[in-house]
Amino acid sequence: MKKDKYAQIIKSQARLLGFDFCGIAKAEFLEEEAPKLENWLKQNYHGKMAYLANHFDKRLDPTQLVEGAKSVVSLIYNYYPEKKLPEAKDDFKLAKYAYGKDYHFVVKDKLKSFLANLQLEIGDFGGRVFVDSAPVMERQWAQKAGLGWLGKNSLLLNREMGSFFFLAELIIDLEVSPDAPLQKDYCGTCTKCIDACPTDAIVKNGVVDASKCISYLTIELKDAIPEDFRGKMENWVFGCDICQDVCPWNRFSQNHSEPEFLPNPELLGFGKSDWQEMTAETFGKVFKKSALKRTKFEGLKRNIKFLEG
Repeated sequence: MKKDKYAQIIKSQARLLGFDFCGIAKAEFLEEEAPKLENWLKQNYHGKMAYLANHFDKRLDPTQLVEGAKSVVSLIYNYYPEKKLPEAKDDFKLAKYAYGKDYHFVVKDKLKSFLANLQLEIGDFGGRVFVDSAPVMERQWAQKAGLGWLGKNSLLLNREMGSFFFLAELIIDLEVSPDAPLQKDYCGTCTKCIDACPTDAIVKNGVVDASKCISYLTIELKDAIPEDFRGKMENWVFGCDICQDVCPWNRFSQNHSEPEFLPNPELLGFGKSDWQEMTAETFGKVFKKSALKRTKFEGLKRNIKFLEG
């Protein structure tokens, strides 16, 4: 009974903090994922993201991240914007998740409040919060917690809101009643994401060669963008939303209600010339607390130069 009560408290607190969905899975070794991850790394699909090959066991075993871990709480936080940028068709494009303040700060602050509130209500227990910043296989945990299924583009898809959301986790040493994993794949025979990817990054159902992904090329890759991708980037200057924009499930996307995700007013009027003429000072001002800091000013200028041919 206690385990059921804990689950109710956790889900109630998640709603109060604005999370759209909350699911719980038993913290255990991800046996099915081990050979998939090993094969993905062997194929060098992680490109130059060497860190993805590190901490192999930690990625699969939550007890190596939190001693005595019993439960993984997965959360969904919407970022789908009301206003899409840019308005002109031939302007440079920015992934929707990067319009406002960096989600790492926004969601992590919420998670810290979440954990503190739970400890007040339930009592003393241990745990850690994660937002895309540690070796946690968040999509797999979310699927195990019943929040969705993994689409052909490898993203978690939710029947009620598509895929324009952030995932976050609490790994705790508290035993909580788990939710049933979602077993069904609701993509069916649809291949829109595979067909639409201009760089052929989705190599097969649920497997993405990250080294060909526009998001990787514009953010993670620190070297020059390979010439093979010339003319295939479709004006994406930071990240890419193509495989999500074409997904039929994203017709259910609703506008987010997070003020921190609203774009800087200066960004709203950004045209191609603003990107081309941007100075380091403008970059620092417009993208002060943005995810674009990840690629840095020099990386952004490299992307712009590459897109201009």
